[in-house]
Parts: sequence; structure tokens; C-alpha cells
Amino acid sequence: MAPALGKQTLQERRKGESALSDFAEYVEKQQRLRQPPGHDPSGGASKLKHLAVEEHDELDIIDALDIADSAPRPRLRELLLDTSDSEATTLERLEDILRERIDEGNGETLFELGLEDNGEPMGFTKDECSVAWGRLRSAAKTLSADCKILLSKHAGLGEEVESAGGKDQSATAKVMVRRRPDTVDDVIELRIAVVGNVDAGKSTMLGVLVKGSLDDGRGKARVNLFRHKHEVESGRTSSVGMEIMGFDSCGDVVASNITGRKLSWEEIGKRSAKVISFTDLAGHERYLRTTVFGLLSSSPNYCLLMVAANNGLIGMSREHLGIALALNVPVMVVITKIDICPPHILQQTIKQLVAILKSPGARKIPILIKNREECINTATQFVSQRICPIFQVSNVTGDCLDLVRIFLNILPHHGHYDASAPFELSINDTFSVPFVGTVVSGVVKSGAIHAGDNVLVGPDSLGQFMPTNIRSIERKRIPVSVCTAGQSASFALKKVRRKDVRKGMVVLPKLDQPPKVYREFIAEVLILSHATTIKPKYQAMLHVGPVSQTCAIIDIDREYIRTGDRATVAFRFVQRPEYLAVGDRLLFREGRTKGLGIVKALSYDPAKPLNPTQHANAEGGDGVLAAAVEGAGAGVGAGAGVGAGGMEGKSGEKENA
Repeated sequence: MAPALGKQTLQERRKGESALSDFAEYVEKQQRLRQPPGHDPSGGASKLKHLAVEEHDELDIIDALDIADSAPRPRLRELLLDTSDSEATTLERLEDILRERIDEGNGETLFELGLEDNGEPMGFTKDECSVAWGRLRSAAKTLSADCKILLSKHAGLGEEVESAGGKDQSATAKVMVRRRPDTVDDVIELRIAVVGNVDAGKSTMLGVLVKGSLDDGRGKARVNLFRHKHEVESGRTSSVGMEIMGFDSCGDVVASNITGRKLSWEEIGKRSAKVISFTDLAGHERYLRTTVFGLLSSSPNYCLLMVAANNGLIGMSREHLGIALALNVPVMVVITKIDICPPHILQQTIKQLVAILKSPGARKIPILIKNREECINTATQFVSQRICPIFQVSNVTGDCLDLVRIFLNILPHHGHYDASAPFELSINDTFSVPFVGTVVSGVVKSGAIHAGDNVLVGPDSLGQFMPTNIRSIERKRIPVSVCTAGQSASFALKKVRRKDVRKGMVVLPKLDQPPKVYREFIAEVLILSHATTIKPKYQAMLHVGPVSQTCAIIDIDREYIRTGDRATVAFRFVQRPEYLAVGDRLLFREGRTKGLGIVKALSYDPAKPLNPTQHANAEGGDGVLAAAVEGAGAGVGAGAGVGAGGMEGKSGEKENA
């Protein structure tokens, strides 16, 4: 007897969870090979070679272990302690090494005094460590950079921590070296998406971090983050909010000297060397579409999951965690409201959270952050997406908030952007500014754009692009002349009405050939969760970056797909064509999230179905059905004729009688 298709077993549900992690990594690799339509793919081979080298971010550190075939680098101990006649020469070599590290870290690097590049201990004494600290500061000063001691052991340089074992008594120190930016363009930018269930304390946490003052337990800290009146009245976020937090070159939080005063974005941007942009997303299930749009359109480097200690990981928190895992974004967890939560309930929440993070679908390594040393060590190792730090904070008493600030300050830059590719900007918001005109904002996917460049904006409902000009560019509300890949910015457009632009459009350079848009495309998808089966004609809400539109499945490479299945599927946009590229990541959902995928082809030919066997059977079945209908029609006609003849005969007999 065939099993019922409508019932889904526990094993089938777990099949979708366990397949998520592997497929998300596969999508991440394919996305790095993304090529805009019409772009010369000559660089594809080099990108593929580069991808083979950078298959795992954790292995990037091997490049610094000095095991290559080239000439070995000089030992850092000799450069840091040289007081001979060649002191100036070795200082220059130290500057070159430091400059290289800072450039690799996008303007900052973590330097470990007491350890060589390959991890060997230098065996510093306390006095030797002080000499090395002075030499490092001299080299950093030449490079217009500042040094900050994060922690030290047996060095006497400040921020001392006790060593775990009593055997190693050598002096070591971890130093953050950050370059002072000459212009706003040189400021390091990180984007963090803040998600979690409703009433988890997302907006309150951001208000405390950004403003610097604690909450009163009644929503005082979150008021400044709300954008609408009904949000202030209900206390619930319904839109995508933005807030920024700045750190200077010494690692201190950029804040006002006046207690309670919040600095403007312009003041933070001008005084900061590193800016963290928080995207405050909605937690209520009613606003899931807005949350998914915010997660995909803002291209976050990290995801901050907020969990209320007295509620645990419930409701939309699981959904948001699943989306973050599907997007392959590193996740950090903050447990809030520990001041009002009983200890045994807090332990239950931590136990539940650790179990979910260790599950086959997440495959994370949860680390409970309890002190400064754990915080710094975890932040420096966060290039591995397997690590998931967990903080326990209170926005009312201020417990562990300092650890969160330290962690955010050290957080390394994460992301892959190609500044040499053609310019492409995805619009995630539109504005109409008085005396300026139409303004669009978004994240630059690739290339660079200058104020005054001629560009195209589209597609509209007919798939057409409008020519326009970049009037001006602003980053964090500060005017700039150029914007490059990986940066978020706002662009004022000339002679374009706001009603003619929408979220999901793209801004492209003006070329001889107009950009192509597509209504149908083929994608490789993984079904994360679905109660029954998915067949052609199934419709769902599709998210591709900032594009959110209803899509219909027009073909599948098999009869049907279920939870955990990985298949090739052809989609068709229901409303209008969109601008897509091979390698774009997509999510589709009907209610809650259903599947993850990546675009494989930009058109669909009905003459070449994805499942030829089923297509042939369907055509054969249609032929048999047509013949049966014709035969039935003929039989009905003959029967009707016989019946009519019989009636005529009977009526004639009656007349003769």
C-alpha cells in the first residue's frame, strides 16, 4: 500500500534540517562566482581558482604561518627587540609587515606580542615585552595608526589576566592596531542584523548600546529608534530601523560627553574609525515579510539573535535563526532580561539554546562569554562561522554590556566584494527629500560609483530602465564623492520621480546595450519545511536580495518535491520581470520559510523541460484523453440518433392508429 503523501514524519522533517547547513555552504561558494548578465566572464577562471583557495575561511590563517615555498620572513622577535645599529632597517621591515596586515584587515589588525606568525612563543620577559610594545607603537605611528592593549599576561602593560596554567610564565599581550581614517571613505563599516522574537528586547538593547545610558525597564531606551507613531504606542517594531555605533582608532565608543545626549549620525561618522550599522528588524510574525526583506536587502556581515531569558527560543526566534543559517551569516546570541528571570528558568533557556545550536541543522559551537579574556579570544576566532558566542545581559542593570561593546569593537570584517566588477546597486529604500529630490539607498554589490556618473534605474513594470544621473552621494549622512563595493550609501537622482522607483530595483552603469530582465528562471533549491508535496503551479513569495514578489513554479525535475529534497526548479514571476544574475541567492516562503536556493539559469525553454519523462507521459496521457473524449462524443452522437429515430417511429405509429 502506498504511503499517504499528506503526512510528514519526524525523520522527513529532520532531513530538511540536516541538509540546510551543507546546502547553505554550497550556495555561499556559488554566490562568489556570481557574474552580472552581459558581463565578460573572462575572470571566471581566476575567480574559480580563488574560490578553491578560499574554500574555508578558517584556513586563511595558514597563509600567515610562513610555510610557503618563498623566502621565509624574518622572525618577529628579532624585529621587535632589535636595538643594534640596524635598528632603523628592522623598524622599516616591521612597518611593512604591519602595513600588510592592516590592509588585509580592511584598516585594522590584531597583533599578538609574544607569538610568532606560526604560533611559536617568543618567550618574552616583562622588560622585553615593554621594549616590543614601544617598537610596535613607533611602527604604528608611522602608518597613522593607534594601538590599544586588549589583554596581557605577565607583561604589566594593563588589562592583566591570570594565565590558566602556571607553567608558562612568558609575557604576552594582544594589541588592536587600527588606522586613523583620513576621510569618511576610509572608515571601517560592519553591518549587523538584529533579529529575535517579539518582546525579546531588540530595540531596547540597541538604544542602550547607541545612547550609552541604561533602560528604566519601561521602554525608555527604545523610543528614539522607532519610526512610526503606532510603534511608540505599542512598543513593537514594524519596519526596518537603522542605527549606528562608532568606535575611534583607540577602540573607545564614540559617545557624547553629556549624559543622555545622543550624537547625530554626522558626528559619529566624522569621529569614528569603525562604524557598526545595526538593522533593527521586526519580531512579530505579522511582519515576517519585512524581516526577511531586511535580512536579504541589507547584506549583513553578522546576525545578532536576541532571546528573552524568561521566554527562551520561541515563536519567530526559531524562524529568524533558520533564515540566518540559510543565508550562511555568522550568528551571535544575546540573552536579555536576566535581571527579572529566575535562575532556574535562565538555565533552562541556556540549555534549550545550546541544544538547538548543536543540532544537525545548525552545527554551531556555542561559547558562553563570561569574562574579558573569553570575549576577546572568541571575537578574534569569529572568522569561523561554526562558533556562536552567547552573552547574558541586562539593559536595566548593565550586566555584561561592556563585554558586548568589547566584542563589537574587535569583530573582524566579514564578506566578499569585487570592486573591479561593473557597478551594481540594489535599492532597498526610497525617499523624497525637500530641495534634493528623489533619493534611493542600498548596498553596493560590486564596482564603484562617483557623483555625476550617468546610470540606469529599473526595471519598471514593463522591464524598461530609466536613464538618470547621480546628483550626490551620502554615507551615514555625510557627503562623499565615491562609493565602492560593500558599502551602504544613499544616492540623489536627477529628474526621477519617487513614484517611478521602488524597492527591488537596481542602479546600473549606462552602457551601449540595455540590461536584460527576466520573467522566468531556473534555480537549484532545497526544501526546508513543507507539510505536504510541492508540484508545478505552486505559488510562494520569493525573495532575491531586495526583490520580493510572488512566483509560480512552472517545472520541476521530478514529479514532486518534499521536505529535505534538493531539486532543480523553474520559476515565473507573477507580476513583472526582474533583474537577476546567475549566482543570486533566493528564499521562497508561503507563510513561514519553505526553501532556499540559488539561480542557475536566466531563462526557461518549454521545449526543453526539466523532467522530459514526465513531460512525455503527460503528453501521452493528453493524447489518450483526447481520443477517449472524441470516442465518447461519437458514441453519444450515435446514441442520440438512435433515440431520435425510435421516437420518430413511435410517433408515426400513433398517428397511423
